[in-house]
Amino acid sequence: VQLQASGGGLVQVGDSLRLSCVASGRTIVTYNMGWFRQAPGKEREFVAAISWSGDSAYYADLVKGRFTISRDNGENTVILQMNGLKREDTAVYYCATKVSGMSVQTAASYDYWGQGTLVTVSS
Repeated sequence: VQLQASGGGLVQVGDSLRLSCVASGRTIVTYNMGWFRQAPGKEREFVAAISWSGDSAYYADLVKGRFTISRDNGENTVILQMNGLKREDTAVYYCATKVSGMSVQTAASYDYWGQGTLVTVSS
């Protein structure tokens, strides 16, 4: 599975961004999908995840209520809608996929990763 993340950019505090992750090479219809981020000098951290069916979504406390994860299995795409962006949301955002539904918040449990897209939030 190859993952291509896009949609990052430079925005101001309070703005919104929509990140997309398109999968190729294999359908992701039975895969769970996640978004992680890594800020400079920090470890990669969990942002959000969604089950293969789309019925279950999980969020880090830091983004709950501001970010929404969704998926379109027909388009092999996962979306991260980010609203109310804060400076601390600045990071490289990575999408990832895994077959197992366990440990969705653990980066090491994911099987495939995209290349990342940079989100910079300025005041």
